Amino acid sequence: MNQNFWSDKRVLISGHTGFKGSWLSLWLKQLGARVSGYSLPPPTSPSLYGQAAIHELVDSTIGDIRDHARLTDTVMRVEPEIIIHLAAQSVVLNSYKDPVETYSTNVVGTACLLDATRRLTAHCAIVNVTTDKVYEDRGWLWSYRENDALGGSDPYSSSKACAELVAHAFRKSYLSKSELQSLPISLANARAGNVIGGGDWTPHQLVPDAVAAFARGAAVVIRNPGAVRPWQHVLDCLSGYMTLAEALYLEPEQYSGSWNFGPADSGMQPVSQVVEALAERWGIDPAWVPASDVYPPETTELRINSEKALRELNWTRNLPLDAALAWTADWFVRHGSAENARMLCIEQIGRYMSM
Repeated sequence: MNQNFWSDKRVLISGHTGFKGSWLSLWLKQLGARVSGYSLPPPTSPSLYGQAAIHELVDSTIGDIRDHARLTDTVMRVEPEIIIHLAAQSVVLNSYKDPVETYSTNVVGTACLLDATRRLTAHCAIVNVTTDKVYEDRGWLWSYRENDALGGSDPYSSSKACAELVAHAFRKSYLSKSELQSLPISLANARAGNVIGGGDWTPHQLVPDAVAAFARGAAVVIRNPGAVRPWQHVLDCLSGYMTLAEALYLEPEQYSGSWNFGPADSGMQPVSQVVEALAERWGIDPAWVPASDVYPPETTELRINSEKALRELNWTRNLPLDAALAWTADWFVRHGSAENARMLCIEQIGRYMSM
């Protein structure tokens, strides 16, 4: 990633009030970008958006991603050069409770955004953020690659796979190879692993639930202690999105398509191990207890292969899992001691960029 590329770039983030959107807004502002956001109000209370006063830094529009007219007006007003599409219903358990809302937000919302950009007359690169869970679950112990079949065995995962099909259709319909030089939009999908970091208060997610329990001096209740996930720090994830956006903007034909951004093999660890490592910072032992309630099924093994991004984008993973957990714990402990959320994020962004 060329940090100078972002200076004065007009960037629109959908979902800027969420966890990843807040970190991304701060990072882009540090690089001198002109950041705008379109999103519903923050999805949690507290939220990093509120704690770090992100609204002071971005041109924020509060609206539903499915509000086609309002979204189109925003896109036309901002005239973005880069769009990073994060807006989504992203909690697996919530997708079981309200599948229609999940499909509507993730599929129709993506179609609304892509259609809004068709009115642009200058080049715009769009990174459509989906998930590592878009792959058809074949029970493999090896990692999924970008050319493996899409699927999704729960409404959230399936809806994100559908969102990729929407993106594929828009790319084929409006961005054919012969028209890449005449049409202003270039488009790629970004599939990231399970993201952790300071300032995440999303309910029903492992790290936020664990941190909340540890702050009370209690063990965390976990649903699937043996489930393996590809864990990565939010800054490694966002560096992937930004590296892809830059490449896509400069060479749209070469970098369209889908890209995995995940940890090395050592970062693909079971839930129990992640919780136990995190608990050491608070001195909690035992770190977890198994849930007694019955929950909807979830994938047992989930691994993604990021060799394509490492090889073709020269994307670098800077934080191994132990460091990612240490940075996350440090953020929450210091914030719990009344340190400023924005300053904590800026400090970690600075450390990350210096690596």
